[in-house]
Amino acid sequence: MGSDLIKLARPGQWIKNGVVLAALVFAGELRNVTKLEQALLATLLFCLLSSAVYVFNDLLDREKDRRHPLKKDRPLASGRLGVAPAITLGVVLMVVGLSGAWWLNLPFFAAALGFVALNLLYSLLLKNIVILDAMTVSLGFVLRAYAGALAIDVPASKWLLINTLLLALFLSFGKRRHELVLLEGGATAHREILSRYSPYLLDQLMGVTTASVVVMYMLYSFSTEVMDKLGTHNLFLTVPFVIYGVFRYLYLIHKEEKGGSPTRVLITDAPILITVTLWLLTVLGVLYWV
Repeated sequence: MGSDLIKLARPGQWIKNGVVLAALVFAGELRNVTKLEQALLATLLFCLLSSAVYVFNDLLDREKDRRHPLKKDRPLASGRLGVAPAITLGVVLMVVGLSGAWWLNLPFFAAALGFVALNLLYSLLLKNIVILDAMTVSLGFVLRAYAGALAIDVPASKWLLINTLLLALFLSFGKRRHELVLLEGGATAHREILSRYSPYLLDQLMGVTTASVVVMYMLYSFSTEVMDKLGTHNLFLTVPFVIYGVFRYLYLIHKEEKGGSPTRVLITDAPILITVTLWLLTVLGVLYWV
């Protein structure tokens, strides 16, 4: 049972909560030990809360997951784990996560509570409304980034928030397309909202968000306001990594039929992993060492 409880919490998805640390890095506070500790604690708390949300989602979707070629092996869908232990795990994770957020500071607690509320609303209603389903998932990442700023008491950059939103939208539409193509006729049985999409529509939506991600990030990199705030004119050096990373992900979706899990792609696709690593090292070099 222990291993299934761990699988139910999906610790492999915790990498998404690295977005919480973005404000620390881009505010130039990485060397501030106190703020670093606060940011790491905030990230840990979001890991607990996101796991609680995953448990709740799996409880609601366990019947549909049984018809999915990959999700059918999840602890609840497979029947290896009962409902009662899952509910207990979800409640414990939620209580600990929100209690820790309250202890950290009230603005951060409000953002964490908003994150939980948004995800519960998504599970109960918004996941069945076309376009809004993807936008809700993306807003969850924006809340992560915003909460990271609140945790260390720094202003939340509008550039950070809009870039987070656009990239998350791009990944969300890519995931929808992957599911639609992978499941074919059984797609709507697993996720009803997929009946409202088509590969062509998703290609159009991804085309818009692809261009938006690249253009907005370039505007951010060349913004005089950002240069003055960060104290560097060299952020443009990170642009090639963003362009390649986005194009590589498009290639994986269209030619390799991957993209159902952006987290798995990040970990398993060597070019993506190398690109993200080089982007992060370049950001750190530009902001802290050049």
